[in-house]
Amino acid sequence: MIPGVSESRPLPAMQSAQHSTRTASPQELALEIKAFISGVDQAQGRKLSVRDHAKCAILLLRSVPACRGAVLDHLRGVFDEYVACYLQEREGEREGRGAAAGLEDVLQEIHGVLSDFIRLNPKAWAPLVSAWAIELMGQLSSKYAGRHGVPPSASLNELLQLWMSCAATRSLMECYSQCLAAMIGSCPDACVAALLDTSVQHSPHFDWVVAHIGSSFPSTIISRVLACGLQDFCAHAPPAAAAAADPAPEKPGRVPKIGSVVGILGHLASRHADSIKQELLRMFHASLAAPREPQQRAAVPFLLQLAALSPALLGAVSAELVDSLRPPVLNQLHVLLAGLPRDELDNMASLVVHLVCQSAAGAQRVLLFLVGTAMPASVIMAAPGPAVQDGVREACDRVVQLLLLHLQKLVYSRAADDELAAAAPPPRAVPFLDGLRGHVRELCADALRLERKRHLWLHQLLCLLSVYSGPGCAAEALCHLLALARGPEELALAAQLHAPLAASMPGLLPAAVARCAAQVHTQGLAAAELAQLLHNLAAVLRGQEEEPGRAGMAAQLGAAVAQHLPDFGPLLLHEDAAVSLAAACLLAACALPRALRPAHLLGAARAAVAHFFLALRRRGRGRGGAAGEEAARCSVRLLARLAAHSPLALKAVLQQLVEGALHRGNAPLFGGPEGGPPAPPDALRASLLDTNCTFGTAAHFSGGVWSVFHAGVVGGGLRPAPAPAPPDPEQARRNLDTLLGLAARCCGGGRYQQAEPGQEPPPVNPEAAKVVAVALVEAVCPDVANSELAWPPEEHARGTVERDIQIRRGFEAHPLLFPLLRLVAAGRPALCYCSVLLRGLLATLLAHWEASRHAAAGDSPWHLHASCQLVACMAEGQLLPPVLGNMHEIFPHLAPFEVRLLLASVWDYVRGNSPLPQKFSFSAEKGLFYRDFSRDGDLTRYLAPLYSVLHKKVDQLGHLCWRFQQP
Repeated sequence: MIPGVSESRPLPAMQSAQHSTRTASPQELALEIKAFISGVDQAQGRKLSVRDHAKCAILLLRSVPACRGAVLDHLRGVFDEYVACYLQEREGEREGRGAAAGLEDVLQEIHGVLSDFIRLNPKAWAPLVSAWAIELMGQLSSKYAGRHGVPPSASLNELLQLWMSCAATRSLMECYSQCLAAMIGSCPDACVAALLDTSVQHSPHFDWVVAHIGSSFPSTIISRVLACGLQDFCAHAPPAAAAAADPAPEKPGRVPKIGSVVGILGHLASRHADSIKQELLRMFHASLAAPREPQQRAAVPFLLQLAALSPALLGAVSAELVDSLRPPVLNQLHVLLAGLPRDELDNMASLVVHLVCQSAAGAQRVLLFLVGTAMPASVIMAAPGPAVQDGVREACDRVVQLLLLHLQKLVYSRAADDELAAAAPPPRAVPFLDGLRGHVRELCADALRLERKRHLWLHQLLCLLSVYSGPGCAAEALCHLLALARGPEELALAAQLHAPLAASMPGLLPAAVARCAAQVHTQGLAAAELAQLLHNLAAVLRGQEEEPGRAGMAAQLGAAVAQHLPDFGPLLLHEDAAVSLAAACLLAACALPRALRPAHLLGAARAAVAHFFLALRRRGRGRGGAAGEEAARCSVRLLARLAAHSPLALKAVLQQLVEGALHRGNAPLFGGPEGGPPAPPDALRASLLDTNCTFGTAAHFSGGVWSVFHAGVVGGGLRPAPAPAPPDPEQARRNLDTLLGLAARCCGGGRYQQAEPGQEPPPVNPEAAKVVAVALVEAVCPDVANSELAWPPEEHARGTVERDIQIRRGFEAHPLLFPLLRLVAAGRPALCYCSVLLRGLLATLLAHWEASRHAAAGDSPWHLHASCQLVACMAEGQLLPPVLGNMHEIFPHLAPFEVRLLLASVWDYVRGNSPLPQKFSFSAEKGLFYRDFSRDGDLTRYLAPLYSVLHKKVDQLGHLCWRFQQP
């Protein structure tokens, strides 16, 4: 009720309506309302306040609903006044305090009146009130956007909290929501159209309204916003679907609603991404259905432009859209776009390429779809269902080529920007390549399929991705190509990737090898993949001999692999035979650098020797024989290369070869026993009973008192281990030949080759032979010092009987000892360092032949063989003169006492002429050490037994007498 005004007093319009049937226009009503309010002012003799004016307007709205347009226009000022007072109160201004509180009851009354009208007659009131409310909220948002207390438009949550805490804007929002709820079933387009128009006019200050309404009515807002946007796009968008960056309308003076559509959907994407995605896909599939109306034909360009303007929408819908593009859908899309002009199709193709480049989520899926669809029909496997038409394949082929060209332009223009001044802004990112960054392995595996066109496209894309992402990505791609390639054709892709990148990335190969080494440490590769990687690296190193053009890459790769010797060396002992074989092949093909740490070198030598014996063990096992044979050859090359690296490596390799060959686990490989050299006498006296009776030394077993003796028999020691299967003699001979060839090759300084018939074998390095000699002494008789070179008197031999027997048992158990002695003898004077072995063996042989009661020496085959080998070895090492050194040729024809007589003359000679290295001289002409036996005096007394035996058996040995003539 207006103060001083009777409620029954009619308005002028009402009075005139009683006398006339003419309906007053809104302009006339506004003038009459103004005159009425002025009359009230005159009647009261004072000016009415905003609150009084609002009360008057409410009364008029209730009494005369026909004046709703004028009243609503007048109420704008009421809401504006309240918002101004509300913001002043927030800013703390004195004059604004309490002013907003005086209008709250008026706002509640306005809200109640409007709500009643909408509820009672929604068809008439909802469109009017919704348009008025949404326009007023847009005006208020824009008007007060610059106030101090209003958050910036970017802070949507803060802005929404501010306006929803204001009674005026909250009342307007509730009225609009009520109108929208009332119009959803009948005509929602009117509300949504008003929302879009206001959003275009007052954006971005109006975004909080869109966000709130969209959250309240997501399904309705999303579908109607897209429908209104499509309708506006059909009316104003360029026919060629405009460029993504400049969607300018044809008609000036009208701004299209597509920008507002993008903004609204962008705000709703955080909470209602699934609804937006489903609606976009529904619109796309609906556009393919027949009959095709103009809006259906424009749906695809409209969706493309939406995606171009909103990366969020593009990322939300790209993956699902690609999955839905099955052959039937592609064929329908082809039919839909077939009628467009050529220039429009080109523009759409450019827009698709732009969208693909801007898509990060699902980039790999999009790429594989494009590449797979663009493949020729003869390559793609026939799948159930309809096939893709040739026009679709050609279109995808064109898109892929345009994509690669566009990516090349972006990448290399970006690389050029990197070379500018440091103050320049950072280069623009390429989201598509960023999305592919985590799928390098999948791209490499797909490129290695070597399908027509496909591997060329993917290879070019890998190059672009490597340039874009930097050396790290390039090294990763090269590593994956090396690990996944199978065969020379696939391996060639790695060289083709390295060739264009090597100029700009000098350390690419070392980085790739470092990444491979990291994969070894982290066990990122399965055993089969690791073996393939090592084989491929070895193949690249060996390829420099076949293709000189790849020598540069092989040299860099070899140097990089050698730097990671500690990483690849332990793979020689990998539990998987294929991995260990591949590691041996790789390291055998790698040239070791001179600057290599001794610890790394010795570690590699130990691993290589252990792998050598493993390879010998594997090559006699049925199916694995071929792999073991290859592993043995690679091990021989590797050990020879290591031995030729430095004297330290040579010593380590030879020493470990000798020790490993005599080890109890490897001895059967060369015809030796499983237990190795005989144990010392103290160890033979070990008793399980003594161990159990010793307090504190027995192991505790919880199974009871009887379980203590499960491992043996009381008083008898441990149970003997089951006897191993006897080694194959032929296999043992092959293994022995391999070991001796390797040792001779190492002792020859890496120049060892099998001598041709009639030629002298290559010389053996005396220092290397000395290493073998020392290792033999330590392995067979470890309690002997290396300084015992002089031949002691016979009395001394009586005190070393036990040691001599141990030496003889060692030679008897291990057939490889005599060949190793012959190798040492070839590197004279290295045989002098085996003096203790020669002395102990000769002493036991003398004792045997003296005690023998056989009629012929052939009745003791091993002792006869040992006697012949010993004398021949001493003759080859020039510890005996040629006349005495040839006497082993007649041993098989003699009796035991005669053999003993001749061996005693050998003992006497060596005792009188000790085997010392100082007695040897070096010949520069032949490059060999030699001994001048003329300095040893007359040999007659040492040859008397020999001549006596020859004279006695001249009928049997007459043809050999010329071998024993003195020079």
